[in-house]
Amino acid sequence: MSIQELWDSGLLKPVNEGDDMDREITKLFCCDLLSIAMSKAPAGCAWVTVMGNMNTLAVASLSDAACVIMAEGAHLDPAALNKAKQQGITVMETGLPIFDAALLIYKRLNPDAFADANDPADGESQAD
Repeated sequence: MSIQELWDSGLLKPVNEGDDMDREITKLFCCDLLSIAMSKAPAGCAWVTVMGNMNTLAVASLSDAACVIMAEGAHLDPAALNKAKQQGITVMETGLPIFDAALLIYKRLNPDAFADANDPADGESQAD
């Protein structure tokens, strides 16, 4: 899925449209500790976090993240939003918890990932 497809999906609130909207999102990455994100975030990831400051954008740039997803209703502070615009970093927001936001995007990236799983809505228990 491209950044543009995620942007247009309606799953997340668009905040800042970056420079490379056709770039493919390759993975998801969830982390709020910037030092860990700097060393572990894979290039091309959609990074889900609640950290909305300029350091987050610096790490996103250094790690070559495809985009930043602000979860839990978190927002970029005004300086960070300005920096995202200057650096062409795509940022989106959601009120969902980090895990839920990541799972929602993961399901879009991997539509067959849960095809064989029992759906509790079908009345079957995973514990059976």
